[in-house]
Amino acid sequence: MAESDTERLVSPEYSQGYSADVDTIREQEYSLLNETTYLDHAGTTPYAKSMIEAFSRDLSSNLFGNPHSMSISSQISTQRTDDIRLRVLRFFNADPDEFDLVFVANATAGIKLVADSLRDSDHRGFWYGYHIDAHTSLVGVRELAEMGYQCFQSDDEMETGISELAARQSKAPRLIAYPAQSNMNGRRLPIRWCEQIRSAANESGGNIFTLLDAASLVSTAQLHLGPASSAPDFTALSFYKIFGFPDLGALIVRKSAARAFERRRYFGGGTVDMVLATGAQWHAKKETSIHERLEDGTLPFHSIIALDAAMDTHTRLYGSMSNVSAHTRFLAKQAYDRLSLLTHFNDTPVCQLYQGSSTFGSADTQGPIIAFNLRNSRGDFVPKTEVEKLATVQNLQLRSGSVCNPGGTASSLGWTGPELRRHYSTGLRCGDSHDVIGGRPTGILRVSLGAMSNMKDVNYLINFVEEFYVEKIPPIVALDPPMGEIEFVAPHFYVESLSVFPIKSCGAFKIPEGKRWDVKREGLAWDREWCLVHQGTGAALNQKRYPRMCLIRPSIDIDKGVLRITCGAIAASDQVSLEISLGWEDTSVISTSFCASSNKKSAKVCGDTVSLHAYTSPVVSAFFSDFLGVPCTLARFPSQTGNRYSRPTRTPSTWKSRFRKLIMPGSFPLDLPPPPREQGLTSITLSNESPILIISRSSVNRLNETIKANTKHGGSKTVAADVFRGNIVVAERLAQRGDIEQPYAEDRWSSLRIGPSQLRFDALDACQRCQMVCIDQFTGVRRDEPFSTLSKIRNFDGKVSFGRYSTLSPEEGEGFDSETPDRRTIMVGDVVMPLYQEY
Repeated sequence: MAESDTERLVSPEYSQGYSADVDTIREQEYSLLNETTYLDHAGTTPYAKSMIEAFSRDLSSNLFGNPHSMSISSQISTQRTDDIRLRVLRFFNADPDEFDLVFVANATAGIKLVADSLRDSDHRGFWYGYHIDAHTSLVGVRELAEMGYQCFQSDDEMETGISELAARQSKAPRLIAYPAQSNMNGRRLPIRWCEQIRSAANESGGNIFTLLDAASLVSTAQLHLGPASSAPDFTALSFYKIFGFPDLGALIVRKSAARAFERRRYFGGGTVDMVLATGAQWHAKKETSIHERLEDGTLPFHSIIALDAAMDTHTRLYGSMSNVSAHTRFLAKQAYDRLSLLTHFNDTPVCQLYQGSSTFGSADTQGPIIAFNLRNSRGDFVPKTEVEKLATVQNLQLRSGSVCNPGGTASSLGWTGPELRRHYSTGLRCGDSHDVIGGRPTGILRVSLGAMSNMKDVNYLINFVEEFYVEKIPPIVALDPPMGEIEFVAPHFYVESLSVFPIKSCGAFKIPEGKRWDVKREGLAWDREWCLVHQGTGAALNQKRYPRMCLIRPSIDIDKGVLRITCGAIAASDQVSLEISLGWEDTSVISTSFCASSNKKSAKVCGDTVSLHAYTSPVVSAFFSDFLGVPCTLARFPSQTGNRYSRPTRTPSTWKSRFRKLIMPGSFPLDLPPPPREQGLTSITLSNESPILIISRSSVNRLNETIKANTKHGGSKTVAADVFRGNIVVAERLAQRGDIEQPYAEDRWSSLRIGPSQLRFDALDACQRCQMVCIDQFTGVRRDEPFSTLSKIRNFDGKVSFGRYSTLSPEEGEGFDSETPDRRTIMVGDVVMPLYQEY
């Protein structure tokens, strides 16, 4: 029996009323979902293929002009807009005699339109109340409420506040807003509150309005706005939440509440019948309808026309929103119940769920959204960003963070306002990796279902959590060998390979065998001194977003004084190359301004604001932009250490000799002024957490053995050491037959001495890994290994680690500026002598 048939026997709600089984609809309409499990419908739902095709045919068959003209093409646009406006009102059961619909960019734009209008409606401003489960867009209205605001921190407090409205006499406008459905956990709030508020307003004679944020609700539920006496005054929503396309919103206005817009000051486009541009400050607003007075400028008429195809397609596929509601409710309950039952070997629950008191049994109280966090067998929270990294590798798309619901998230997690402000002052930001503070999570994981979700999606989610986060047996704690035995083992580690990454996130330059390479205070010479920056945002590009960056392969030619860059697959016939001077004598291609200066754009590298020199040559920017398909250019980072700020005495000599003698490889021209130091600006290099990353060949071998042992259906997913992008790969030289490698021995290293001069490096933290290790550095192809296996065998406190950061020991810095720095070099084949931590 097919899986879909089995589910129909389990519940008749599963795709009931749909035009076909949901799996068939998926196959025909949503091929983009074939290779992924999409569980972020609360963000947007995918669009159907036939809807886009129908819209394309409509555009190809008709000429649509600007609706503000009287031409035939313009009148077609106007007629279609009027028809669709009426159709949308009926879609939400809103009587066109009682309601009008204003097209806006999205729900947020509709909310802001109401707030701006109320601010203009009375010289005193307006008072505002909102529910704690409000989306950020509703919370933001309080900044315009000059008469004050109140956050109702529970349903009971909301009910109390409503009951007290009659006693609060005020002629100034008041606005009370709340979401029809929490976008955090799907809890549905009572629509009846609007009628209660209106009754209280009538008793007090107050000027009170209600605003309903319906964006989350309408994605999977039918919104009934009739009768008008009990409906919200203003209802904001986004159509992409329902249909996936177009990116358009609406504000549905109860006509009896139109007085809120009477004193709106701004006008634009066709919202006036006449306006004087000079002389008296006078204009006449249009009076024919609410929407004509509020829709400033030219409407996005093509997007409005797309709504026709969207509603046609949605009705043809799913029948009604009631069918979608029943289908998604069934799936959400399946997911919620199964997540609730997951436990570790010691019966500790795996999932911390944040649904409150609502259940999935009633469409009146709960929508198909599940908010949760994961815990290990000790009860500690698993960092949300680590879960999202692994989910990305596994092609599971979900949402993490505060999901634009600050009040609901904070109250669910038990955070107070003062606590969050204190954490903000110490670095906590929305979307960052500060996942757990003081043992408490700072955000949630959210999965949300939509009309085309199926049981395979639910099963994949459950299997994902079971495979990677359910501990079935107690963790095995390995006993460390006696330290005495380790310390006196004959040295058998050596440098297998050396690599630098001249351009951050691009390919490696492998140091040739027999070539000694300088080690600087900042790391290996020439390592990550350049990066590619987006020409629009100034942000540094990275492989996680642009995997083809690994096919940009720089090499350092010190003898010729150039950075040589080749793009394309290895040995490909269409390779292109570029040469950049290692020095700065060719000033025509380099900007003399710093990006971080007060009148320039700051550059973002690994989340930090840094100063960069950008290459202004169009040849340079075109070289990288054409290859990556993104507008970018090369930039260079001047290290902000003391020795690089010092200016040498100019001596008459050729550039090459001056470069070799006075400017050590990997440094910037000393005749350039240092970048301005902004207050609070961190001095960093383009290296990530630490300058030198060490990878163990033995650890890579053990990892590959584990991958092969767990690979299903044959085949090999083993990885090269290159995916870990280490600077130094350390291997073991086994002295005799029977000797075994020591994988993960680097975990216990405290320091290392490398080479004949026994240059000392201090071992720092383990390298926390992300999904970038899944990019094949020779092809740019992304896959699920090795991150999937690392998540199981190298997971420490919820973070995946592999490799060890290190830095040149402070003792090696003495006499760094001397004329004999040859001792501070390393080479392939050098002996490595690790020292081990004492416990």
